[in-house]
Amino acid sequence: MCFNLGMPQAKVSIVIVHWRTPELLMRCLESVYADTHSDEFEVYVVDNASGDNSMDLLKRNFPQVEVRANSENVGFSRACNQVIPGTTGLYVLLLNPDTELKQDAISKLAQFMETHPDCGAVGPKILNQDGSLQLACRRSFPSPAAAFFRLTYLSRIFPQNKTFSRYNLTYADPDKSLAVDALSGSCMMVRRAVIDKIGLLDEDIFMFGEDIDWCWRIKETGSHVYYLPEAVIYHLHGASSRLRPIGATIDLHKGMEVFYRKHLAQKYWAPFNAVVYAAIWTRALCFILINFLRAKLSSHSPVDSSKSLNV
Repeated sequence: MCFNLGMPQAKVSIVIVHWRTPELLMRCLESVYADTHSDEFEVYVVDNASGDNSMDLLKRNFPQVEVRANSENVGFSRACNQVIPGTTGLYVLLLNPDTELKQDAISKLAQFMETHPDCGAVGPKILNQDGSLQLACRRSFPSPAAAFFRLTYLSRIFPQNKTFSRYNLTYADPDKSLAVDALSGSCMMVRRAVIDKIGLLDEDIFMFGEDIDWCWRIKETGSHVYYLPEAVIYHLHGASSRLRPIGATIDLHKGMEVFYRKHLAQKYWAPFNAVVYAAIWTRALCFILINFLRAKLSSHSPVDSSKSLNV
C-alpha cells in the first residue's frame, strides 16, 4: 500500500481530528505555524461534525489548512484514515487539537527521524498544564500483569521498580531519550514508509487505543519506537471527551478489548480471556455509573476514565 507516488512531497503531514474545541484548535495551529520550519509542513484538519464555528474560524485564520468536514462524528481512527492516503509528507504526525507545541517540537521530531533510519515512530515529552509529565507519552504495551500491578497500586507504591512500573516507565528519566513500546496518539510522528507496510489505523477503535495498536504493528516490522524529550508539547487531555463522558468511557474500553483480542488473547486460554473481557467492561460500567450519579447529584465535572489510565 503506497500513497501519492510521484506527487510533490512535504516533509511532515500533520493530521488533526477536531470535535467541538474551536478555541483550542486555533491555539494548536498557531503553535504549529510558529515552528521555524513550518514551510515544510502540510496541515489537514478533519472536523467530525462539530456543528459550531470551527470551519469559519479555520477559513478566516488558517486558509492554508486542508479541511475535511464530516457530516457525522466518525471517530478518531476513521477520520485520520480519510486524509492520510492523500497526504504527501515523508512523515505523518497525528496531533490532537488540545495541544500546544513548544520550541520547534515538530522539526525536532522530524530531524530525529532523519538521523535514525531505524525509527518507525517518535513522540515528544507531553506535559500537563501544570508542567507534570503525561505518563501515556512513553509506555510499554498493556498486559494482564501490568493491569494487576496498577489495580493493586504496586506501580504507584514502587514507581522506581522496573517490574511493577513497567507500563508507565516511571523508573526512567523523563529527560532522556528512550526506546519504548508505545506513544500517545495526541502527538505521534510515523514514517510514511512504515505506514505503507502496516496500513492505516484500525477503524474498529473509535478512539483511545489506536495509538498502541499502531505502535504494536510498527514494531512488528522491525522498526523502533522512540520517546524524544527534546521535543516538548502541552496537552490539555480529554478536552473533547469531557463533552461526552459516557460515550468516551465506552470507546476507551472497547479500544482496550480490541487491542487485547488482536494482540494478546491468543497467548491465553479462553476462560482467562473471558475474565479479562469481563474485567474491562465491569470497569467501564463503574465509570459510567459514577458519571451518572455525579450528574444527578451535583454539578461536578465528569470522571475522565481515560486520564485515570493515562491513555
